[in-house]
Amino acid sequence: MKSYRSTKGQFKERPYFKDEEIEMICLDALRGVNLLPGEPGPVRVDRFIEKHFKVTPKYELLEDGVLGLTVFGKAGVKDVVVSSEIDEGGSVASERLVRSTLAHEAGHGLFHTHLFAFAELSKPLFGDHSDPAMPKVLCRDVNAGRGGKGYNGAWWEFQANKAIGALLMPKPLVEAAVEDFTTASGLLGLREFDHARTPEAIRLLMETFNVNAPVAEIRLEQFFPASSSGQPML
Repeated sequence: MKSYRSTKGQFKERPYFKDEEIEMICLDALRGVNLLPGEPGPVRVDRFIEKHFKVTPKYELLEDGVLGLTVFGKAGVKDVVVSSEIDEGGSVASERLVRSTLAHEAGHGLFHTHLFAFAELSKPLFGDHSDPAMPKVLCRDVNAGRGGKGYNGAWWEFQANKAIGALLMPKPLVEAAVEDFTTASGLLGLREFDHARTPEAIRLLMETFNVNAPVAEIRLEQFFPASSSGQPML
C-alpha cells in the first residue's frame, strides 16, 4: 500500500491499493479467522466481521439511501450497521444485498481504520448516526443520488467496493468454480475463458457464492475481461 498527501476531502492522506494487494489483504483476513472456504461456496461474512473486528453487525433503520455504516473508535471498528429495511426484504436478492453491504463495511475496516485512528480530519465526517462525535462512514445506495445524497465516486467507497468481491468471492475459489468454463492454452497451460458461456458462468457464481448478479459479473470480468477474449489468463 502507498499513501499520498491529500489536499481535498476529509483526509490528509489517501491510501492506494493495487488490486493484488486488496486480494491478499482480504484472503489473509479470511484465513486469519479460519473462514476461507476449502472449496467454492458462500463466505460467512457476518461471522467474519464478528471474529476479525470483534463486533456483531447490527440492523437498524437508517436514513433514506443509506445501506450501511461503519463506526470507528479508538481501538478500531466499533460498530457495523446495516439497514434493517434491506435485511427485512425477505427475498434472495435482499439477503445477497445484505451480504454485499457487510462486505463493503468490512472493507472500510480493513483498509481505512488507520485513517480514523491517526489522521486529523478537516471537518466532521459523513454525517451523524448515534454519536455525532464518533467518526463514521455512511455508505449510500448507488441509485440514491437525488439531492446529492447518493454515492459520488469517493475513493474510500471505491476501495470498500473492491472488498465486496475479494471477500465474498475470493480469487482462488472463483477460479476453481469456473474451471469447467476454461481450457488450457499454450505451452504454459494458461487458462482461456469461453466468453460464449458468460451468462451460464454468472448464474453458477451467483448460486455458488450467494451473491447478486452485479457482484458475479464484475468479478468474472475482473479475471476474464471480455476485451481480452482469445487471450489466455493466469
